[in-house]
Amino acid sequence: MDSSLNTSPKITVLLPVYNCELYIQTAVESILNQTFTDFEVLIIDDASTDGTLSILKKIKDSRIQLIEKPVNSGYTNSLNYGLKIAKGEYIARMDADDISHPERFAQQIAYLETHLEVVVCGTVYEIVGNDKSISLPLDYEAIKIGLLWGNCVCHPSVMMRKSVLDQYAIQYDSTKEPAEDYHLWIELLHYGELYNLPNLLLEYRVYGNQVSRKRAEEQKKSDIAAKFKMLHYLNLAWNPLEKEFLERQFSKTERITFKDFEVFKQIQHKLAKANQVIAFFEPQLFYQYLIDLEADVLRKCFLKQKRYTPKMYFDYLVAKFKWKAQLTKKKELKLLLKSLVFWKTQRKKYK
Repeated sequence: MDSSLNTSPKITVLLPVYNCELYIQTAVESILNQTFTDFEVLIIDDASTDGTLSILKKIKDSRIQLIEKPVNSGYTNSLNYGLKIAKGEYIARMDADDISHPERFAQQIAYLETHLEVVVCGTVYEIVGNDKSISLPLDYEAIKIGLLWGNCVCHPSVMMRKSVLDQYAIQYDSTKEPAEDYHLWIELLHYGELYNLPNLLLEYRVYGNQVSRKRAEEQKKSDIAAKFKMLHYLNLAWNPLEKEFLERQFSKTERITFKDFEVFKQIQHKLAKANQVIAFFEPQLFYQYLIDLEADVLRKCFLKQKRYTPKMYFDYLVAKFKWKAQLTKKKELKLLLKSLVFWKTQRKKYK
């Protein structure tokens, strides 16, 4: 493979690979076929044991630099090594099983060159095999709110401003795998804006043995830590009860009960007050976030339980009239019926 490179390419494409022989040819070709051509491609192989390397060595393009790691040291290690040696003004991420549309780089460069405040530019994407594009928040303020719920910037779609990464010595945190990208976006909020182009420019592959699925428990813990990191922009401290509640709420799978609701209202009040002072989040968007958060807590309290009793409905009425927390009329009726049906079933059972 010809290793001669442009000495100062506009873009460095950072492409870590490991045992991806089924998809790597298509992924690399989608990069080489970009309409914007001033780039180098750093392909960092993490000691693959399948046919990945032999496929890569057959691809002849002077913009490609293939780096073979002698020992498998992990995805984040490859990313950080790539950031260190990259020569481009911008870092374009790409994964070995995804497909970039031909206009991707041209559109991202055009946006970044005219919006100097933006440090990360992602794109809308679709799942391979499904022609429906994934809806994402687009502008900076919407992305900040989105990051409170989860990762809303597609990692292999992004282009980043390398000068910011270099100036502040920013890299991926290997302890946050497999959500290292989520934490990186939150860190970069200190230094500039994030944006998602509305155009569909990437095809993202999902399959059963992806790393994130194998390491679901680690992913959950890292996601929880990322959400606390987002809230840290409001300079809040949490007491043990509040922290424990937020951990369960952020995990998405843990039970929330009526006993938790008073703690939640306390948290909700603290969040609203803190943002009024600091104004990190756009006020109307953050107000809607707090409403949506309350709706999610209500749903978990009263509509996602395994057992229903009349007391549950009475608890809901307390929440409704004491804290002005209310389900929709349809969901309120659903809760009433579930509670009464269980009560009647129990009475009949014990006659």
